[in-house]
Amino acid sequence: MSQHTKPPGPAAQTGPVRNLPEPMPLRRMVGPGIVAVGIGLAAGEIILWPYLTSIGGLGLLWLALVTLAIQFVINMEIERYTLATGQTAVAGFSRWWKGWGILICLAGAFQYVWPGWATSGSTVFTYLVGGGDPVWISVTVLVAIGVLLTFSKVIYKTVERVETVKVALTLFFLAIAVVFVISLSTWGEGAEKTVTGFGQIPDGITFTMILSALGAAGAGGVHNLVLSNWIRDKRYGMGAHVPRLISPITGQEEASGGDRYSFPDTEDNLTRWRIWWKRANIEHLTTFVLVCIVTIGVMCLLAYETLFGRDDLESDPSFLRIQGDIFAAEVGEWLKILFFAIAAVSLWAAAMGLLDVIGRVASDFLRRNYLMRSTRWTEARLYLAVVWTEIVLGSIILLSGFDQPIGLLVVSTCAASVVTLLYSILLIRLNTKDLPRAVRIRGVRLVTMVIAICFYGFFAIAMVITQLQNL
Repeated sequence: MSQHTKPPGPAAQTGPVRNLPEPMPLRRMVGPGIVAVGIGLAAGEIILWPYLTSIGGLGLLWLALVTLAIQFVINMEIERYTLATGQTAVAGFSRWWKGWGILICLAGAFQYVWPGWATSGSTVFTYLVGGGDPVWISVTVLVAIGVLLTFSKVIYKTVERVETVKVALTLFFLAIAVVFVISLSTWGEGAEKTVTGFGQIPDGITFTMILSALGAAGAGGVHNLVLSNWIRDKRYGMGAHVPRLISPITGQEEASGGDRYSFPDTEDNLTRWRIWWKRANIEHLTTFVLVCIVTIGVMCLLAYETLFGRDDLESDPSFLRIQGDIFAAEVGEWLKILFFAIAAVSLWAAAMGLLDVIGRVASDFLRRNYLMRSTRWTEARLYLAVVWTEIVLGSIILLSGFDQPIGLLVVSTCAASVVTLLYSILLIRLNTKDLPRAVRIRGVRLVTMVIAICFYGFFAIAMVITQLQNL
């Protein structure tokens, strides 16, 4: 060993030692980014960002771009740890103190128990069919999602397929909207505002709205952390050594969160690591970041073209009905129907993905830290227990009368931004102290993570100060 090379610390050496598997072809790695964007491509892109645009114009587009750039780096640091160890980031945090896992699980439960996505989808569905009770439609949808996840043999594959179809349908609608609705002048104004409005907050936009928008741009909160679970089930890197999460009803194999692997510091392994890391970055950049930029950008331009300047907009999804009526008047009834149908399906698919998110995070943490010796509570059974608990609690919230979609979404997305701030701090320690030196975070990525902490921290503190002043 060279005198200039220090051996990895004890934390980096724990767990069984296995060689890093040969890298997959890039085409086979495609999937986790699509799942992430498919789940994230909903409340923010369809409701929150267009609503903010209808109030304040295109002056916040710069914030969406900055958020997605920062989120790309955060997400890849989540993937880095699992690529190198086969263990999820939440399990990594819990190796220092179980309280971190408890806090993240509770935060995730709080973030996703509010069924704003399902309720929003059901509200839009009533516009499509001409009536109905969004509450009971939402409860029915939540139960149907629970049944689908329960009887999926390989749960990740089901989620990936649903979100892939959703992303394809959404991009199809946006392509039509670009051709038939958005004018050249709106495109020009959008480009101008993104540059000249950088760093500025339009009138009428509160810090609470901004924190909500940050949590709804792409992914947010615990949603990002589940990239660990998804790439593990996709067999990225050392995740190939860990069994996948399979239904206890239709399958036999189950994921194990208890093993943390390491690979020998050989030239062959490091060469494989560099290829894995490069391809993982390309997969996430193209399937997550670019799709998010396109969807947020086009949906905001649509909202600006059709809604900006109106004085009859309410803080609920009724503005989507107005937008649909404008589509019908300017293009044809067929575009209105397509808009409502895709929006409803998109929001429901997001609800399914978010139930999968909290199910994975909580089951992985509970199994690894408290139930490793249990033969009854396997990770798959814990997953389904968490999913159905969220469904029951979400249904109770709706039936108790708290059924305003945007109110539910603001609560969820503000919580997402605060959670992102917390685990961004934890990720820096995880990927500097608990990984071998050769694969640790450093340089530009490390600096960007510090910027991410300052970024989310500024808006979170500003929101708290604003709320205290209001009180």
